[in-house]
Amino acid sequence: MEKIFINKVSESGIVSLNLEEFYPKEEIALFDMKDYLFMGLILKEKDFREDLKNLNLSIYKDKVVAVTCSADAVIPMWAYMLAASYLQPVASEVAFGTAKEIKTMLLLKNIAQLPLDDFADKRIVIKGCGDLPVGEAAYLQATKLLRPVAKSIMYGEPCSTVPIFKKK
Repeated sequence: MEKIFINKVSESGIVSLNLEEFYPKEEIALFDMKDYLFMGLILKEKDFREDLKNLNLSIYKDKVVAVTCSADAVIPMWAYMLAASYLQPVASEVAFGTAKEIKTMLLLKNIAQLPLDDFADKRIVIKGCGDLPVGEAAYLQATKLLRPVAKSIMYGEPCSTVPIFKKK
């Protein structure tokens, strides 16, 4: 007698969601204000304006630009505004933060585009392990978005899950 194997996971109606699919693919270029500080401490307006006029903007073309200051210096607000006014016309996006913070921001923005109707009254497993640094904020965002529509939410893999939420 031949045994027939039944894939109970595929027949369970569980929808698997891999947050790595929402990981930003855009290239991020860093614009660090520390590179424009006099003696590593002070931003001089005249020098900064001149540096921006001579800035090679092609390195920021069609990229997401993370504007930050990695030095422990007080940067006036207008300096960030001025940097944005030069970068915005060439960059695909300009945002304040480190490259890692901007990746997280873009990831959350991508997750916010989830087609929630596709998950209505479904049993959802949000995939756990992966190769990309998805991070806690993404799992929190996905749970927050899916909880109002999902029948249940689990974490892990369809064959081994941790229950997170179940509609009563």
